[in-house]
Amino acid sequence: MSIEDDIQREQKIQDEIESQTRFLRHEVAELTAEGKELRKLLGFYEGARKAAISPPVWEIKPRKVAGHAGLIVAQLTDTHFDEIVRPEEIMGLNAYNREIALIRFRKWTEKVVTLPRDYFAGVRIEGLVIPATGDILSGDIHAELKESNEDHLLASVLFWVEQILASLQILEAEYAGRVSVHAVVGNHGRTTVKPVFKGRAHSNVEWLLWSVVRDRLADRKSKVRIEVSDSMDLNVPLYGRNHLLTHGDQFQGGTGISGAYAPLSLGQHRKGQRQMVAQMPMDLMVIGHLHQYLDLPGVIMGGSMVGYSEYAFGLNLRPETAKQALWLTVPERGKIMAMPIELQDRAEEGW
Repeated sequence: MSIEDDIQREQKIQDEIESQTRFLRHEVAELTAEGKELRKLLGFYEGARKAAISPPVWEIKPRKVAGHAGLIVAQLTDTHFDEIVRPEEIMGLNAYNREIALIRFRKWTEKVVTLPRDYFAGVRIEGLVIPATGDILSGDIHAELKESNEDHLLASVLFWVEQILASLQILEAEYAGRVSVHAVVGNHGRTTVKPVFKGRAHSNVEWLLWSVVRDRLADRKSKVRIEVSDSMDLNVPLYGRNHLLTHGDQFQGGTGISGAYAPLSLGQHRKGQRQMVAQMPMDLMVIGHLHQYLDLPGVIMGGSMVGYSEYAFGLNLRPETAKQALWLTVPERGKIMAMPIELQDRAEEGW
């Protein structure tokens, strides 16, 4: 190795030493600055911690003697009475038959009484409103349903009229007669092969079922009011806000990744436009059909009483337990404090 090579090697080493020295000096300067900043923050913290403070005194106004007023709204939707769901066909996720439906319907009635007592204490309840948004009966719209249902359709109507009357009798007593049911038909009760638009309500056995319930209550001098819509939709004003009741089978979709959100958004938009033209703006759309409980701005979907079924299983839809929607409506803000009424109990139902 020549002298020139030694000189170059020593020069390279010297350059690296100088570079490292500059880097370390820079690091020391930054750390020194951070240390100074931390000392400043520590001093500020110590000063703030020890400084004398005098928080303002806030006063909560005492509740008025009259209290707040409101209506209990308990949706009844997609009960599919007399449908049979076999747990062995859907990985044991659910079971349903007339016996289980009676257990769940009685529980629904009980919860409509007890939940407001427990959770809405202090509110002066002015009545109970029941939006019945369709598919009360399983129906005969598919051959597999007609063959597997608990009973023939007209016999099912007679049986469940009696059960509905029993439920309304309890609710009438709890709410001092201030109970109203507002019913639209679903798609499972139709008597036509395909969905129709002309005469849609009158060709559906649910229209018959609720009409019979209405007339039987009138015979008993009941104070419960039953409104049966002759249309597929029904406008129900509560405290000056329009609630549009519809079953929801007009909204196509719901089986993709977006689930119910895509058809709901489109359906809400289209119905909202129609309602504006009709000069009946829609404050809240109350629907069923898709067997999901959803509480969204401007929309509430009430779940189902039948729960998960072979149909949903075959479409690989997300399982959801049997439930119904309940909420409090007040004059100042409309719908508030919504909650699901959970109805499914494997141990109680024995499956």
